[in-house]
Formats: sequence, structure tokens, C-alpha cells
Amino acid sequence: MDNEHRPAEQQPAHERKGSLLRTVRAVAWSMIGLRKGSEYQKDIERLNPIHIIVVGLLALFLLVVGLIVVVKLVT
Repeated sequence: MDNEHRPAEQQPAHERKGSLLRTVRAVAWSMIGLRKGSEYQKDIERLNPIHIIVVGLLALFLLVVGLIVVVKLVT
């Protein structure tokens, strides 16, 4: 059986194809610190870790830039 027809949980982590929206939602909930255990398990099975890292770094960058802008506006 080739990788395209395997269930997501049996595919190697780097070959999983999770949606961009689901990846962004998972990163956002993780940054807030609120996450259901069942949703976390679904994300582990379906999402590509490389995509999570890229989206996480981008979100962190946007958070820092946003905080800098807020501080510049207030002071």
C-alpha cells in the first residue's frame, strides 16, 4: 500500500497533509494554552510537524511585532 492511501495515523509524520486552517487553529489554541485532549490527539495524528513549526514561528513573530507596535503607540 502506498503512502497516499494509508490512514493519516499510519503515514510518516513529515508526509501528513493537514489543512492550513487546522494547523493555524492548533497553533493558536496552543499559544493560548487551552486545548482539549481529544483535539490534541487528532492534531498529532493528522498534522504535519513541519507545518506546525512554520506556522508557530510565524505566529510568534506576528505576536512580537504586534506587541512592539502597541508599545510604540502607547508611549
